[in-house]
Amino acid sequence: MKPVHAISRFHITMVAVGALLVAAFSVAAEAQKTETTITTVFAAASMKTALDAAAAAYQKSTGNKIVASYAASSALAKQLEQGAPADIFICADLDWMNYVDKEKLIKEETRVNMFGNRLVLIAPRSSTTSIKIEKGFGLAAALGDGRLAMANVKSVPAGKYGSAALKKLGVWDAVENKIAQVENVRAALAFVAQGETPFGIVYKTDADAEPKVKIVGVFPEDTHPPIVYPVAVTTGSKNPAAAEAFINYLKTPEGQAAFTQQGFTILK
Repeated sequence: MKPVHAISRFHITMVAVGALLVAAFSVAAEAQKTETTITTVFAAASMKTALDAAAAAYQKSTGNKIVASYAASSALAKQLEQGAPADIFICADLDWMNYVDKEKLIKEETRVNMFGNRLVLIAPRSSTTSIKIEKGFGLAAALGDGRLAMANVKSVPAGKYGSAALKKLGVWDAVENKIAQVENVRAALAFVAQGETPFGIVYKTDADAEPKVKIVGVFPEDTHPPIVYPVAVTTGSKNPAAAEAFINYLKTPEGQAAFTQQGFTILK
């Protein structure tokens, strides 16, 4: 027969081990419940300021992390086509979303046109130039020997909208050889902010996000196709449920707050 104190020590030890096991399983279960979900978003460069703020608010609210990669819509669409991993695609025009849709790179049933924007002419904050955007306006004369910063006019949405507007207003031929084409709209914004070009064409939301530039004119909406930002879950998403959850968040007043504050219009 074992001594009483030995039995007591054995009992106490087993109770302690049992308690540790229960605690370990509880911690593991809690960790599984609170495990962070990471959703990767490919987004048009013009979305950066607003989407970063919305993503931070979403993570604070849900614990789930949004990792955004920003570039021209055209570049992102091509990356998706080449197999780059992303859960959500947000582009700045319908053409590139139609392109990835045709290539079966998005879940068509998740596609929604969510945001709108305006197209503006900007100059450095220190500029004293005054210019009115109208039919045949004197943009070429105002540029002088300088250049007009624009995103690529063949493939990037902001550049396509800009060239359409200039053609509609009858000034394209006069400025075509004075354009400094860059890879995306934020690069065009940077050119003007740094004083490398006297003017640039960007979205209103870009101009509002950069204190070193000012808006000198807003292009009439009937001079270019409507600026629409469609959103969709990719077919290659590893976690489509989490991707849809973030898109649904962007449909709520909380999710849209950063976008309205930045100057985007809400389409849905």
